[in-house]
Amino acid sequence: MAQVAAIVLAAGASSRFGSPKQFIRLGGETLLERAVRVVSEAGLSPIYGVISNDFSHESVPYPMISVVNPQAIEGIASSIRCGIRAVENVAATLSGSIILACDQPAVTVEHLKQLALGGPEVLASAYAGRKGIPAYFPKEVLRKLLALRGDTGAREFLKAAKAIDLPAGELDIDTIEDLDRARKFYET
Repeated sequence: MAQVAAIVLAAGASSRFGSPKQFIRLGGETLLERAVRVVSEAGLSPIYGVISNDFSHESVPYPMISVVNPQAIEGIASSIRCGIRAVENVAATLSGSIILACDQPAVTVEHLKQLALGGPEVLASAYAGRKGIPAYFPKEVLRKLLALRGDTGAREFLKAAKAIDLPAGELDIDTIEDLDRARKFYET
């Protein structure tokens, strides 16, 4: 398998949750630690974590490389752009990159390994009747993501993509109720 980087999106304001959800504990680790661990165990490297200006650098889990997004208030598109710019520094050694959010506890090592086999095509995750992230973007497509704006992410790129089922992928932790549901599934 060719080298595939990871871009973990963790700069969100967590406005619906009410506090920084990146540091919410689930199963003995923070959501950000969980995402970085799963990505690392899947063999993705390097791992870039897009964080906001007010993020405490002492909270950065190894082996994540921090990428500060000074425009995080714009939404997910600005975080994707920051991550892509970081990946560009090593793009020659990559086949592509997987973009994922730190608040999707259903993401597994096996799922990321399947996405990493994407080859020359964009490969999305499928859940709740739609396509979304985590998604694999071949290096030839990455620069096109720099045109994204606002808080809609890469939806347009994923509409025509092939997709791999991600059971329970629709569960992302945006509210206390989401966290309660996740704890029922992912804590022992």
